[in-house]
Amino acid sequence: MPKILVIEDEQAIRRVLKKIISEENSTYEVDEAEDGLEGLDLIQNTDYDLILCDIKMPKVDGVEVLEKVRKTKPEIPVVMISGHGDLDTAVKTMRLGAFDYISKPPDLNRLLNTVRNALDRKELVLENKILKNKISKQYEMIGESESIQHIKNMIEKVAPTDARVLIAGSNGTGKELVAHWIHEKSSRAKFPMIEVNCAAIPSELIESELFGHVKGSFTGANKDRAGKFEAANGGTIFLDEIGDMSLSAQAKVLRALQENKISRVGCDKDIKVDVRVLAASNKDLKKEIADGKFREDLFHRLAVIIIDVPKLNDRREDIPLLINYFAEKIAIEQGNAVKKFSEKAVKLLQNYDWTGNIRELRNVVERLIILGGQEISEDDVKLFASK
Repeated sequence: MPKILVIEDEQAIRRVLKKIISEENSTYEVDEAEDGLEGLDLIQNTDYDLILCDIKMPKVDGVEVLEKVRKTKPEIPVVMISGHGDLDTAVKTMRLGAFDYISKPPDLNRLLNTVRNALDRKELVLENKILKNKISKQYEMIGESESIQHIKNMIEKVAPTDARVLIAGSNGTGKELVAHWIHEKSSRAKFPMIEVNCAAIPSELIESELFGHVKGSFTGANKDRAGKFEAANGGTIFLDEIGDMSLSAQAKVLRALQENKISRVGCDKDIKVDVRVLAASNKDLKKEIADGKFREDLFHRLAVIIIDVPKLNDRREDIPLLINYFAEKIAIEQGNAVKKFSEKAVKLLQNYDWTGNIRELRNVVERLIILGGQEISEDDVKLFASK
């Protein structure tokens, strides 16, 4: 049931607004406040879906109410109520984040359309918030070890900046999780993060994938196509396994970083891009530089900040947490009850040599849940998790 608050010092107008809104939809629950001070008190203690607020009021005016709501409960749409002499102020409140404004005396259709649109927006904001939380949980970083805490602290410092980050680590350690957290905690989070697995794209196609192409630039190029850099404009591009990128593609990436512009394959026209670049590699890029396989100037452009993701064998104290996390996640995916792991089973898994890192641990946990008993025992681990 949508809850609406009307803050208006003129009782007659307050009652008219409540009557119109209530008669439009009987499911609307409408509260009243006779000034900004009373309104703020109600807002603090009640979850409203919409606020209609007069601009000129005693004690606390509508502009101050709007500013406080935007700080404390920004998801609530606020519609300002303006008298004839308040129109300029009403327009200014739009810049402060008001959803809309209606004039006195209120026009019936205008009022009801504004209420409907504002409530629809509130629902959309909540849906986006839920979706974002789901995305965040998908890329949750599990662990309390010193090395993981260090990475989390680095992310907190680096994410708000536009600094380029090189994420180093073996396969399966979770380098992509670090990249996603940097993006989600940055000012670019409202724009896309585009992932490119450089190792999975043939060397002859990597430039087209990254920078796009024009029709006829090569066999199979039947139409113009934008690349990943253009798709990530305003946001972040994550170049995973960049050590596998061809030298010619590396040269173009270097230019994009130096000049903030790219050109599609088969075209000399420059396209301006505003992209934050995160990169990752399981290779020793300094050795690749020495072997002539990676550009040193590109390395220094990418490695403003270097984050080393440890192997699972180097953070064994996190294994019990990871087992519980994967067990709960797998149970949700399969629609089953969560299976417990005995202390001896966990201890045995802690002592394994995890050459495949977290990815391997996740697979083993799933195998044990499928094949093991109601509680995963030490015997189950010996039988089904053998290396």
